[in-house]
Amino acid sequence: MAIDSSALPLDHALNVLGVLTFLWLFVKIALVVGWVMRVYVLSEKWRGVDLASYGPWAVVTGSTSGIGKAYAHELARRGFDVVLISRSMEKLKQVAAEIEQQHGRSTKVIQTDFTGGSEIYEPIRAALQGLEIGVLVNNVGMVANQLVPFLSVTNVDKYTNDAVNCNMLSTVKMTQIILPQMVARKKGIIINFASFGGARPWPFNLMYGATKTFVDFFSQGLDIEYGSKGIIVQSVLPLYVATGMTAVIDKRFTVSSESFVRQALNTVGLSDRVTGCLSHAVQKLAIELVFPVWLHLFVAGTTLFEKYVGKVF
Repeated sequence: MAIDSSALPLDHALNVLGVLTFLWLFVKIALVVGWVMRVYVLSEKWRGVDLASYGPWAVVTGSTSGIGKAYAHELARRGFDVVLISRSMEKLKQVAAEIEQQHGRSTKVIQTDFTGGSEIYEPIRAALQGLEIGVLVNNVGMVANQLVPFLSVTNVDKYTNDAVNCNMLSTVKMTQIILPQMVARKKGIIINFASFGGARPWPFNLMYGATKTFVDFFSQGLDIEYGSKGIIVQSVLPLYVATGMTAVIDKRFTVSSESFVRQALNTVGLSDRVTGCLSHAVQKLAIELVFPVWLHLFVAGTTLFEKYVGKVF
């Protein structure tokens, strides 16, 4: 039986292509696994930076509950005095007392409502005067408690203004206040809270996702601009953490604020863009693999979305 010699080069080329594709996938998977191990697992023993060497004070916005409160406690446990900034003076005093009693660190409280405009920041600047700030955590944020089209949000005009001020303006203005002293000392850490909800469009929760996208892009650009000046800027994009904002989420999908923050702080200096903890990193990889953006948007535009949301919330 005669062999078609013209088919041999094609077979050889396909074999080579197959081998190269396999090698490319193998290397890519190995790099991802290696990165995840270094950032989220090995960082428990071998951390990226000595946080305490960046300055004696840490500033945390939205620090009376959830992730912000956990950051305040964990930073105090790691040797920082902490400035707590939030809306409720009663809760501020309570968290301050907890930190002083449990960790033996000094605290300072600043009461403000971050849904306000630019006028709220001059008093904050004055209150921070004279403090050597090593870490800024821009954590404060808000989300609508409704999953509805943009114009159907209750009191949409107020909500859009509040969301822009709380989620975006707060990050910009707090950075503007504190970054200059960090640059002058040639060291500082800024941790900005974006969200996995900002990594792709989220119909029916538009303002939250869109404002968090801004925070993520702002953080990435700021890290490039000031990285050479000794400033670490980290964008954190968590999935579901057990906080007041995610109270309606099935607990199987959440991680505790305390566990999340312990892991997230270990990643500082290792990566400028993280999900914060190992379980979220695995969830993110799985979602991106089996639920790409095009499929996400397709489902969001169908009645399947309501069924999906009903299972999660």
